[in-house]
Amino acid sequence: MNLTSEQLHQIAPAVGHAVGAYVGPLNAAMSRYGIDTPQRAAHFLAQIAHESGDFTRFREDLNYSAVNLLRTWPKRFTNQVEAQAYANQPEKIANFVYANRMGNGDQKSGDGWRYRGAGWIQLTGKNNQRAAALELGVIDADIGNWLATVPGAALSAAWFWWKNGCSRWADTNNVDAVSDIINIGRRTEKEGDAIGYTKRLELTQRALKVLS
Repeated sequence: MNLTSEQLHQIAPAVGHAVGAYVGPLNAAMSRYGIDTPQRAAHFLAQIAHESGDFTRFREDLNYSAVNLLRTWPKRFTNQVEAQAYANQPEKIANFVYANRMGNGDQKSGDGWRYRGAGWIQLTGKNNQRAAALELGVIDADIGNWLATVPGAALSAAWFWWKNGCSRWADTNNVDAVSDIINIGRRTEKEGDAIGYTKRLELTQRALKVLS
């Protein structure tokens, strides 16, 4: 499997002129982690295109309005007053919604913002980012910045895919299972409950057509 610039642009048109700089790192990352068939590549590229806004977003900015906070984290923001207290304050939002999860400390630790989503798969949380640093030979203190580079974004995405066994589900063309693992962190029984599932499905179908 050897992805071309033209194919990547067809899958993710918003990538624009940067497409040529992304193909090499993506091919190297996919080769290293066994994303080596058109079907596996289609599922992988569709998911990371969704997570990264067609490869244009390298760090999670979390600049949410009150309305979007209520929609995105209904269990953490239960009313307009709570949401308004955090609205459009990305660092404060990250430290709240990611506190005491994924190896992060409490709100005051600053871990939520420090280990917010990074790279093309939006790798989130201290545990995930430290595991990536160890596996990929990156100094832990530099992991967030490294994930936000093109090589780091590509390699960390392929590593996460491999670590979580996503190729198994891609081989059976199970978009729901792959979406669950990428977005929720595990496969769930409910169909289509990953955030952005409809778009993920659409992107996968497009990628499969391009790479077939």
